[in-house]
Amino acid sequence: MSPDSRPAPIRRVHRARVREGRPYPLGATWDGLGVNFALFSAHATRVELCLFNERGIELERIPLPEYTDEIWHGYLPDARPGQLYGYRVHGPYQPDAGHRFNPNKLLLDPYARQIVGELRWHEALFGYRIGHPDADLSFDDRDSAPYMPKCRVIDAAFTWGRDARPQHRWDRTVIYEMHVRGYTMRHPAVPEPMRGTFAALTVEEVLEHIRSLGVTAVELMPVHAFVDDKHLREMGLRNYWGYNTIGFFAPHPRYLASGSIGEFKAMVAHLHEAGLEVLLDVVYNHTAEGNELGPTLSLRGIDNRSYYRLTDDGRHYINDTGTGNTLNLTHPNVLRMVTDSLRYWADEMHVDGFRFDLATILGREPYGFDQGGGFFDACRQDPTLSELKLIAEPWDIGPGGYQVGGFPPGWAEWNDRYRDNVRRFWRGDEGQLAEFATRITGSADLFRKRGRKPHASINFVTAHDGFTLHDLVTYERKHNEANREDNQDGSDHNHACNYGVEGETDDEAIRALRRRQKRNFLATLLLSQGTPMLLAGDEFSRTQGGNNNAYCQDNRITWVDWEAAAREADLTDFVRQLIALRRLYPLLGRDRFFSGEYDEELGVRDVTWLAPDGSEMTEAHWHDPQARALMMLLDGRAQPTGVRRHGRESTLLLAVNGRAEATGFRLPAAPDGTRWRVGISTDDAHARGSKVGDEGGAFRLCDRALALLVAQA
Repeated sequence: MSPDSRPAPIRRVHRARVREGRPYPLGATWDGLGVNFALFSAHATRVELCLFNERGIELERIPLPEYTDEIWHGYLPDARPGQLYGYRVHGPYQPDAGHRFNPNKLLLDPYARQIVGELRWHEALFGYRIGHPDADLSFDDRDSAPYMPKCRVIDAAFTWGRDARPQHRWDRTVIYEMHVRGYTMRHPAVPEPMRGTFAALTVEEVLEHIRSLGVTAVELMPVHAFVDDKHLREMGLRNYWGYNTIGFFAPHPRYLASGSIGEFKAMVAHLHEAGLEVLLDVVYNHTAEGNELGPTLSLRGIDNRSYYRLTDDGRHYINDTGTGNTLNLTHPNVLRMVTDSLRYWADEMHVDGFRFDLATILGREPYGFDQGGGFFDACRQDPTLSELKLIAEPWDIGPGGYQVGGFPPGWAEWNDRYRDNVRRFWRGDEGQLAEFATRITGSADLFRKRGRKPHASINFVTAHDGFTLHDLVTYERKHNEANREDNQDGSDHNHACNYGVEGETDDEAIRALRRRQKRNFLATLLLSQGTPMLLAGDEFSRTQGGNNNAYCQDNRITWVDWEAAAREADLTDFVRQLIALRRLYPLLGRDRFFSGEYDEELGVRDVTWLAPDGSEMTEAHWHDPQARALMMLLDGRAQPTGVRRHGRESTLLLAVNGRAEATGFRLPAAPDGTRWRVGISTDDAHARGSKVGDEGGAFRLCDRALALLVAQA
């Protein structure tokens, strides 16, 4: 059937004047007099701009009159900000050749700055007839417009005032990963209509909590417009995390209390004023359109063959993401869309950096992953993007997908090797000590190349994906029954421990050990070299009841419980103390890797590893599978800048006891007539600031505990 044989019915109200316009910029651009519309499609034969009123009634279809360098464009002098629109794109419907044009399907503009309304799942959203024996080779002529959200023309004007990027140095950065909606849905100071929105993050009480921790950046889970999966809605669930993007330039509609994108800008301005950088978790590896059996919402109907990576037969999609499709960043116009999106959020929205979901895909060329791939080159040479914080999730399920340590200069990476080793070490697993030493000193084995610094390692113990910190020490098994997948979803390899009881318990001995283990994890994270990332709510023991894959739970399972913040004030204060120590002692966040070599001129090493008896660690110590305790001496006289100056840094000693029994340590002599004092300890027997090591350097830590000692007069 020809895609043009049954055009969807249309109510024509008036004929708007349309002029040639310009091919750039892409999207809908208000210039103060009218609106320019421009859309890339290399294989379309005709593009119609569809105008809607506020009730979603289609008023008119206007063919874009010009086609320049694969860009369809036109200018409407009668259009104004607030105008709702979408596209219908004509062309061949030949799935076997990779073409899936169907003008009966209303399409979202990939460059839309705002998307309004919510997708309502209906069979008309699909380009083929569901249930037809030819499946996706069939053709559906029903109009999808009544079920689609719409694009809105915006006026980008906003008064930023004195807004300035905080521009925290990488070696002073502490990241706080949070979810816009879940963080504020239960906050008592946030007015009900603002809860779960960008506006909620401007409330002073919310800002004050984040600021008081001492973190330097908030990393917001996906805020680009996304879609709730059909199967989730059918089960009464939602795509809570938001890794299902359909608009790379538009904030998610549910997060706008005011309905205006100025709300996002106001949030950024407030966070900047509080000294916090804003990082966005972004998804440029796939879209919400799924595989060949998915809906036609945007890119599939605009130019499927250009936007997606297809198999040799043209009909099916390469699925390196596990979501059904993979964006084709080797196509210049797709690469342009992604980099245009990044620049838009940086320049227009004042965002300070990005964390890239499944980032290996972004560097995968037809022959495999390449540090010199087009996307990486585009970012590195770009005067805007090269100055931002760029963080990779360095893995996907495609060939050669695990690339931790494999990204080019200018990038930081989530370090799952750190997460897994630290979890296993404190759980008491055998043979973890040597790797533990490597991980807490910045993972030089992974990142010491091409001038990369320790900050390239984004260290984390917990993140949105997996157990919260409290659940990590409370459950050994996942409890994802609420996801309605028979507990088959989520990882089974959590390296968790419940210390005797699965779930909550009244046993005070177990509760005390769990409290200490939480402090051990937090202290390890915030005293390690590299860039620490803290999961929001871990500072006051947020729980998800053992759910380690709460992607579909937009409810109290994932919403932060602010009553817990009051109950766990001591743990929150402990986090504040750790971050303050990291800020006070630059040795805890050096801008170069330790060498361990002896400096004859200064008579010191920058790092010295000691066994509990005070002797230097030997190969036998490192390879002993039962070894679980050590000391790390950081001599402040060995300058992290390489400039040889005495006395500019305090000397620090980290004593770590991962054993299940108390352990004594023979402390080395403190330098230059100083004494060892407790900077912080997870063993309650040692008060902050107290002197230790008076009797022959003896120091004792209870089972599973650590202490940071500072050489002071």
